[in-house]
Order: sequence, then structure tokens, then C-alpha cells
Amino acid sequence: MSTTTENSATSLLRFATAGSVDDGKSTLVGRLLHDSKSVLADQLEAVERASLSRGQEAPDLALLTDGLRAEREQGITIDVAYRYFATPRRRFILADTPGHVQYTRNMVTGASTAELAVVLVDARNGVVEQTRRHAAVAALLRVPHVVLAVNKMDLVEYAEPVFAAIAEEFTAYAASLGVRDVVAVPISALAGDNVVEPSAHMDWYGGPTLLEHLETVPVGTDPSDRPARFPVQYVIRPQSDEHPDYRGYAGQLASGVLRVGDPVTVLPSGHTTTVAGIDALGRETDLAWAPQSVTVRLTDDIDISRGDLIAAGPVPAPTKDIEATVSHLSERPLRAGDKVLLKHTTRTVRALVKEISYRIDIDSLEQRSGAEGLDVNDIGHVVLRTAEPLALDGYSENRRTGSFLLIDPADGTTLTAGMAGEAFDTVRTDAPGVPEEEDWV
Repeated sequence: MSTTTENSATSLLRFATAGSVDDGKSTLVGRLLHDSKSVLADQLEAVERASLSRGQEAPDLALLTDGLRAEREQGITIDVAYRYFATPRRRFILADTPGHVQYTRNMVTGASTAELAVVLVDARNGVVEQTRRHAAVAALLRVPHVVLAVNKMDLVEYAEPVFAAIAEEFTAYAASLGVRDVVAVPISALAGDNVVEPSAHMDWYGGPTLLEHLETVPVGTDPSDRPARFPVQYVIRPQSDEHPDYRGYAGQLASGVLRVGDPVTVLPSGHTTTVAGIDALGRETDLAWAPQSVTVRLTDDIDISRGDLIAAGPVPAPTKDIEATVSHLSERPLRAGDKVLLKHTTRTVRALVKEISYRIDIDSLEQRSGAEGLDVNDIGHVVLRTAEPLALDGYSENRRTGSFLLIDPADGTTLTAGMAGEAFDTVRTDAPGVPEEEDWV
């Protein structure tokens, strides 16, 4: 059963743009919105007025996505700008992410749910440090498709050798990270070449325009390819005259397909039972697939509460010891010995940072062992001990149930985004840990 791979107006592609500062990300997104006729008249008029006030004769399409006042004043992207648009062939949710090194965490946020990443490169500068950083983040987050958009081709006289050299270097680097699907497109976001319409200046290029590729790239996966994972959000027990014995478990399928009659395991308890019924939109149904929100009924009365996981197929072994790759998002450093809250799907438990094994140098992919901690934007490997067992899949196998957040227990702020397992195919470097604290875990 395939529900997401057809290229139709009903399919949805989530994608993120990234690249070094001034490579033209916001201009590209603005051009994409403008030329695909996805900009309302009042929005375009507002951009035209803002452009005139800054002394620009032509509309600055970057202003369609640079929404913060600070961004417009500085001409840069700081926050992640989300935009929705649609063409007759597909619907899109895009995240325009910042290029500055200090905003790498924003790119992690924008690409965490993306199925495709557009990495921009200035044709004059080629692949630079931040280009490699963004490619590494896309690989770390297991974004399945990457587009290399070689921008500002008009400033290098639309020269094919310039494009070919950049595409070869980037593709080789992406392959070393495990990224196999890379499509390179030569563009000029400012002039509109190969963004929505084919370029008359680059007849040597026979590939699709950027929009054509976005409209035709396969999206999603067949839900039946993944084991079913159903995090319980809420237990429904009306105990009314009409439904005196009704007991249902509401939530959103994170992956896979559930059918009436399927044997399932409730984690972390390990109890086994069978799916007795599925309710969707107030009606009974025989099956449900990710990412539908449904209510599941089971044949046995089992003690199940919010945070439990109903799983079918091969199930992960619940554990209190978690090794993970993490991206630190907070200005507050993460140190070995820190007491945190760990949120995994709908379950939140106390946890201890036992060890920070190493920090990953994103530029070289080398592991810096003996790290005292992780600062904002750092990516590293940690060992955690939780107060209660959790059932995590490997992130490489399931992005939904293999990810988690570390939260400051004092004020509830998000500290770190975690991905269960190793980041890349690298050799682990051990570092000293800290003693366990039984009063916490």
C-alpha cells in the first residue's frame, strides 16, 4: 500500500533551504514563490514598497521570506521562515534557514522534518566551510534528498565548467556522508534562470528546473515498509451509559500500518495483545497508517497510560541506557553530570547525562574526544541514563521514534535535540564519564 509516492496535487513535500551567508537563499525562495504565482497581490505590493524605501528600483524578492525586522534591516536570515505554497502538481511546506554559523541550530530545526534539502552555493565562491556544514547536518538528520543549487551563474557568465567543478566537489563530499541522492541545478535566483522556467543562457544544461525537480522527486515512504509505532497521547474512557466499557488509546501513528487483528506489544511493559478495533473521525475502520490520528482499542485490559508505545513487528528493547548523537540548541552548555528531562514521543522521563563521548567537527567530521561539554550549535555523542526505560528505534531506521529532546527541568526550555545511535560511519572515541546519581535516576 503506497499512499505518499504518487506525484499529484495531494502529495506534500517538506523541504528546507540552506547555504552560506549571502548565497541567495531568501531570494531563491522569493523567486520560487513569485514565479510559481504563489504570492498574493498585497504581499507583492508590500515588498515593492519596502524595496523602494531602501532605494531599490526592482522588488527585492528576499523580503517575501525575511519576516523579522532585524532581518530586513540587515539583509540576512536569522530565524527559520516557513512558507506554504502549491502548484497544480504538488503542495509544499518550505523552511528558509539561516546561513550564519551561529544559527546552525535553526537549520537543524528547519531540516528535522524535511524530506529534501536545497543547499545553495555561490558560483563565484564554490563549496565553502558552511556549505559542508549544512550538507553534514542534512546527512545527520537523514534528509533523503539533497539538491545542490549553484546560484549566481549570471555572475560567472553562465560557464558550464564552473558549475561542473562545484557539482563534482559537493557530490563527492555528500557521498562521504552517506548522502546518495544529490541533484545539481545551475540557477540565477535574481534573474530567474532554471528556478521555475528553463534558462535561455544555459542551453548546455539538460536537467530539470528547480521547481520541476521539487514537483517530481519521490516523497514519503510506503507506510507498510516500516513497523507500526503508535505513541499513546490520551486514554479515552467515557464511562457513559452509551459507552460504559469503552477504553481507547488516542494518538498519531508515528510509522507503519495498524490493522484490526494485528498482534501488538505495549512498551515499555512488554505486555502483548491484539488490536480489537480502530476508530478514525468517529467511525470504525479496519486499518490506519502513518501519520493518521486514530483511537486504538485492544482485546485485553492492560494498564496503559500516556507515553506508552503500542508497537507491531520487530519492537525495540526498552532500555535506561541511551547512546545518541545530539545537536545542542541552547546557550546554556550541556555538561556531563547534568540532570535533564528527556522527551521521547509522548513520554517524558528524568535523565542524567553520564558522558559526553566526543564532539564532532562538522567541517572535517573528526571526533574531538575528551570534550568537557557541548556549547550552542555543537554536535556530539552522549551517553544518557534515564529513570524509566524507553523504547527507542535507531534514528537511521525511524526518524520519529528515534529522536528525542533534552529539556531543562528548572524552566522547561529545550536544551538539545537527540538522535539515537551514531551520526556517521566513524570510529567512536571513548571519554571518561561521571558517576551515576541514584537520587536522580
